[in-house]
Amino acid sequence: MTGRISTRFTEAFGVEHPIIQGGMQWVGRAELTAAVANAGALGFLTALTQPTPDDLRREIERCRSMTDRPFGVNLTILPAINPPPYAEYRQAIIEGGVKIVETAGYKPQEHVDEFKAHGIKVIHKCTAVRHALSAERMGVDAISIDGFECAGHPGEDDIPGLVLIPAAADKVKIPMIASGGFGDARGLVAALALGADGINMGTRFCATVEAPIHRAFKEALVAGDERATNLIFRTYRNTARVAKNAISDRVIAIEAEGKPFEEVAALVKGAKGREGLESGDTDHGIWTAGMVQGIIRDVPTVRELVERIVGEAVEIIGGRLAGAVAREEERI
Repeated sequence: MTGRISTRFTEAFGVEHPIIQGGMQWVGRAELTAAVANAGALGFLTALTQPTPDDLRREIERCRSMTDRPFGVNLTILPAINPPPYAEYRQAIIEGGVKIVETAGYKPQEHVDEFKAHGIKVIHKCTAVRHALSAERMGVDAISIDGFECAGHPGEDDIPGLVLIPAAADKVKIPMIASGGFGDARGLVAALALGADGINMGTRFCATVEAPIHRAFKEALVAGDERATNLIFRTYRNTARVAKNAISDRVIAIEAEGKPFEEVAALVKGAKGREGLESGDTDHGIWTAGMVQGIIRDVPTVRELVERIVGEAVEIIGGRLAGAVAREEERI
């Protein structure tokens, strides 16, 4: 690979490549995060994957033993009757010496303030321009803007990245990461052209050698196409994009009958999804996956994937696109 791509994001966050592995429940562990960091991109441990704040402390140390490059921790704040001890997880991150945090979810202001007070850079994940502007006012250092194509929660506006990214870029002043549907060099070049400073990949990083999930799920991502997802919880106004399987098909059928969330709760328990990821049973529970499956063709190492994306992006920018401009100039 020759050439590098430098953006406001790489400069501000001290990483080599404008690529992020975002926080993913059950997947954002030290093995994957350290591999991403060692490849020159920015990886995130997922705080709530760890059962307790002390477990998170140990996972941060385990990751640090595997890389000397920057990595971060994702902290997703969700409204709940009995919420996790977010303040304790936050303190574990601070005491662990982590310098980059990805926040997501519900009213993160107190967490952002505390992280900033300790010199920690914050990237906040958003699904709408209005939310991005709110986070910018909150004082975060960068925005991750999620288009409708993304795995997990795409919000309720249903705006795809081709529109959402430039719409946000027109208004957001701080560095911005494009998320949702990204998995190759073409996506990176497109994101830069749309006004982003880098890309976030979740599903694509799941289909790598180092991803700590069963091989069967990686093979399912290769076999799946862009239609291989389901949107569940639409009727509960908490839309989630997950892999199309027997369980998510059943959830959609129950929702279509107008039944309340209690009727699907047992099917979608996080513990069931985790059991599936470990056992290899892709129909055991729900598991998140994006439409980017349509362009996943293999299961490379993280380093191979990152170097391929950056190398091919440099070639596209300096070759085909530059050549098209040159040819136009010759005609003039």
